[in-house]
Amino acid sequence: MAEKSCWSRWQFQRVFSHFTGQTVAQYIREIRLSRAAELLLCSRRTQLDIALECGFDSEVSFSRSFRHMFHCTPGQYRRRGKRAGLKTPIVSLPLTDLSGHKPGGISQLKGLEEHRLLQIRVESQPEKQVQGVAGRIQGIFAEQPDFSAKVPQIWQKLSERLAKKHSLTDRSAMQALGVLDTSSLSSGDTSIDYWACISSDQHEPLTLLDSLVIPEQEYAVIPFSGPAGLIDNTLQWFICHWLPTSGYRGINRFDLEVYPSGFIADGQHLEMEYWVPVAPE
Repeated sequence: MAEKSCWSRWQFQRVFSHFTGQTVAQYIREIRLSRAAELLLCSRRTQLDIALECGFDSEVSFSRSFRHMFHCTPGQYRRRGKRAGLKTPIVSLPLTDLSGHKPGGISQLKGLEEHRLLQIRVESQPEKQVQGVAGRIQGIFAEQPDFSAKVPQIWQKLSERLAKKHSLTDRSAMQALGVLDTSSLSSGDTSIDYWACISSDQHEPLTLLDSLVIPEQEYAVIPFSGPAGLIDNTLQWFICHWLPTSGYRGINRFDLEVYPSGFIADGQHLEMEYWVPVAPE
């Protein structure tokens, strides 16, 4: 790999760690183990056969590494039958839209690179109950998208209702979730119910908010950190480029926007994960 990069091994390790936050060895091990976890679920092959195919020299070393990454044995993972913690290869995402143009505002961002690295993982999410407020929006593929104007209004409505019962300190500790009901898209309707929510698992039900149950589902998880204007570009790339070659297919159910505790929507910078429902091809 260092040879292909035209750097020395030391330089390659240093650059790789700088841009990915992990060592080359750690990255390769996680990709091999993720491949092994997928084979455990979709095949009847023995653990030894899977270990050897995925680059381990023995079942013992494979099991030890597997437990370290997934916190369970390969056998337990297979019996559970749910994808969780699977890492996919890092990809280079161009910061341009599908027409080849940079999204609005990018030219004003000094020093922004033309590409950024992204690693998508696959996770299972159990049934989850949330509370929030909802509104109808037109999504990124609608003829006249209006989500950039309407979504902040829905979050503002949630904030106003929470302010009637909770202090600013309480609100900053809540888990914020955006939920997009995409089930109607299969019928050709481009309108989406968008929910600005908090998790009901952590708080007492509030009469000021509506409740929503999100069923158990497997998701492709897209990490995002950066200018809010790039989220559309990232989702378009995921749907049109990553998904068709991933071995998974998208499902129109509930997309999730998972925000860290203390998230404040300022319309400029986002720290989030976007969870897209998927199933194996």
